Formats: sequence, C-alpha cells, structure tokens
Amino acid sequence: MKTLLNLIWLVLAGFWLALGYVLAGIICCILIVTIPFGIAAFRIAGYALWPFGRTVVDKPDAGAWSVVGNVIWVLVAGIWLAIEHVLTAIPLFLSIIGIPLGIANLKMIPISLMPLGKQIVPSDHPFVGYGEPSRR
Repeated sequence: MKTLLNLIWLVLAGFWLALGYVLAGIICCILIVTIPFGIAAFRIAGYALWPFGRTVVDKPDAGAWSVVGNVIWVLVAGIWLAIEHVLTAIPLFLSIIGIPLGIANLKMIPISLMPLGKQIVPSDHPFVGYGEPSRR
C-alpha cells in the first residue's frame, strides 16, 4: 500500500515539491554559511519524493544552534516551502483520491518550517537511529 501511495504521490505532488526543496538547497549552498540549510533541504527533497513509510523524529542531540538555524530558515526559505505545501494540498483535497495525499502534504509543513534538529527515519522503526535495538 505504501508503494502505491508513494507512486501516486510522486506523480501528483512529490516531484514538484522535491523540485522546490532542491532549488532551496542549491540557493543555500551558494554561500558557505548556509550549507547546513542546503543539506537539510536536499534531505527533505528525498522525503518529499517518497514520504509514505517514513516519519520525522527529533534528534536527541540537537542543541540551541538548531533553534537559531530554524529561525533563520523560516525567514529565508521555510515560509515559501510551507506555502508550496498548502498550494499543492488544495488541488489534492478537491479530488476524492487525493484527500489522503493532501493530509500527508499538510503533515509535511512542520519539517518544511523547521528542518534542523529533525531526522527522517522508517516509520516502522522510528528509534533505530538512536542506538536503540530494532523492535521487530
């Protein structure tokens, strides 16, 4: 089911959302100071292409610099990417098949606004990346 949802997502919204994140990443990588923002944008671009089966969790070692970086990110690119999510969610909600995709699109707004201090992990094992054993 996840693969089917991801394929429909890719065609209807994922490709365009990923292009927006890649554009933001390229712009951020132009300056040396904003390279961490560019890396975060490229990471989210992959998530925007294939979101079902993955989830976003907080990094336990994220510190105050993540908060400062997120404030800068919101002002530079985050608000525009959040608007992109809202604008792509509206046509998805207008079709019956797109309603779950529109909901998923709106759930991506928090990471588009504050990507630093977050990690994208498989949804069936959200704590494996933190040193905890797999819960299979």
